[in-house]
Amino acid sequence: MTYCVAARLNTGMVFLADTRTNAGVDHISTFRKLRVFERPGERVIVLMTSGNLAISQSIINLLSQQDGNSATSLWHAASMHDAAERVGEAVRSVHERDAQALQRQGIDFNINLILGGQIGNAPCQLFQIYSAGNFIEASSENPYLQIGEAKYGKPILDRVLRADTSLDEAAKCALVSMDSTLRSNVSVGMPLDLLVYETGSLRVTHFASIDENNQYFATIRRTWGERLKQVFAEITDPVWTSPDAPDTLVPADRVHQPIRMPSDTTGANSAPTEPFPAPQTLAQDHGKPQRS
Repeated sequence: MTYCVAARLNTGMVFLADTRTNAGVDHISTFRKLRVFERPGERVIVLMTSGNLAISQSIINLLSQQDGNSATSLWHAASMHDAAERVGEAVRSVHERDAQALQRQGIDFNINLILGGQIGNAPCQLFQIYSAGNFIEASSENPYLQIGEAKYGKPILDRVLRADTSLDEAAKCALVSMDSTLRSNVSVGMPLDLLVYETGSLRVTHFASIDENNQYFATIRRTWGERLKQVFAEITDPVWTSPDAPDTLVPADRVHQPIRMPSDTTGANSAPTEPFPAPQTLAQDHGKPQRS
């Protein structure tokens, strides 16, 4: 498995990918999942992959074989949308060749890709490409995309990333998102590839390969954990019922009850009894119970 995240912002783009590949608990390897198609002054295209390694390598090889003389290569794409369509065609080509053979072995055609960059003076664009070759595009309202083990690192992205977030802030947010994923899922692992692209530069602006010895990432991991514990400790403990507390967990003018199952203490053929008040919702208006 893997985790990759990318963001399209007003000032540029951020890409971050891990390098863990897992083919079972006793076969863990490192493969880099971020590729760059760069022609300085003309285009920068970044491609990240997740899913079956053999499938992703086949797609990368197919795209790499389409050199600058091929009219269908990424080097001749007129726009980022055109580039996304060409990657989708490569996905479908590999699917047509390999999907049935994989299915006979009980293997799904599992692949997801993130493609982003800038061609000429056109705006930066960011796409997620699926195993059917179709794709979606990030927007100002939804400026980031994830593939792989996305759920652990999503909360910080939702809270922090906006289209007007600076590139440095976005890179820091992506690293915190990756740290959350690394802590919660062993199928994601270091080293990490971090690429930052500034709009209009038409070259890779910043790139870092981050391993376990990287001091900045170690600071993020330590500081983020400490601050989370600090904020958690500063949140007040729940007050269950207090007439003077406006944020009491159970307001004094209401009665909260769980849904209790009727008990049968006299035998299987006896009618069920209801020894407790009728079940009601957690927040009843006027404190009146509602029978189900």
